[in-house]
Amino acid sequence: MKDLIQKNISGKKVLLLFILANIVYATMLIITIPEVMHHSGGMKILDMMPTGYDFHYVNTLFNTLGIQGRHAYLYHQLPLDLTYPALFGISSCLVLAYFLNKLERLDSPLFYLCLIPLFSGLFDYGENIGIINMLRDYPNVSVLQVQITSAFSVLKSVLTSIYFIILIITLLAVAKNKYFSKKH
Repeated sequence: MKDLIQKNISGKKVLLLFILANIVYATMLIITIPEVMHHSGGMKILDMMPTGYDFHYVNTLFNTLGIQGRHAYLYHQLPLDLTYPALFGISSCLVLAYFLNKLERLDSPLFYLCLIPLFSGLFDYGENIGIINMLRDYPNVSVLQVQITSAFSVLKSVLTSIYFIILIITLLAVAKNKYFSKKH
């Protein structure tokens, strides 16, 4: 795994994947999520609830969305969101690896921090598959389906937050090294 990551941390590859992931994310934020939210009566969609949700919320949301909103969620938002976790996981892994390499720390145990966004992406897939199943099963959604899908949402959010904190710390360390190397 480490060899695969080290082979793919050239600046151009990392930048290209980062841009591609953010184009998909921006498309969701600008087009597909607002399309679903148009039908939600102001309720947040499940993808946008980092602390999770319960059975009552899911049923209320799906009822409020109506047929058109559930259709938009299932056939417009979620197909795009099935490409994003892989793009986010891989690009974020490589971004962190790129900067750890700049710090000459990629060969240290810090390398394992690069795996965090990959796990976040896996949990995002769990969330998406759960939402797809709940939308297909509605109105016969089970409490267990909601609990499992909500757990995936929370795990995705926690790992994504941890990743961004680590990335900020890493970027500060790179900036500090650059600053002190110019001074001397």
